[in-house]
Amino acid sequence: MSKEGYDKIMAELEQLINIEYPKVKEALIEARDKGDLSENFEYHAAKRAQSRLIGRIRFLQKILRFTQVIDTNRLAADVVGLLSRVEMTNLATDSKKSFTIVSPHEMNLLENKISINSPIAQALMGKKVGDVVEVHVPAGVQKYRIDVIQL
Repeated sequence: MSKEGYDKIMAELEQLINIEYPKVKEALIEARDKGDLSENFEYHAAKRAQSRLIGRIRFLQKILRFTQVIDTNRLAADVVGLLSRVEMTNLATDSKKSFTIVSPHEMNLLENKISINSPIAQALMGKKVGDVVEVHVPAGVQKYRIDVIQL
């Protein structure tokens, strides 16, 4: 995982533990004080919110426990790999695309970050500038030429 991705997950985790969890805990205490718990909608809603929050916290903690931050200085800049930014041309339409290959937890299509597990990333791994790759996508097979690789 990139340092940026790691920092983003850490920030979310700290937000959930230090800000969101105390709010949910307080809402649960307030709802519990309102009486009969069997028919107390606010109490059940607060318990569900607490459960979702704890689940998200545990999920993020598990990601961080098994994650390694990658030192980009140790990566090869001439071969496509994790954290590579790849500019390529679709040979059928002559359109250009640019992606950064990231871990599945950092994927964000709005930022052109694709998962290393995606068909495009899998086809690009280990390739060099000038190589033509065939990508098997649901619409069929597309051919791309790699124009630029950056870290």
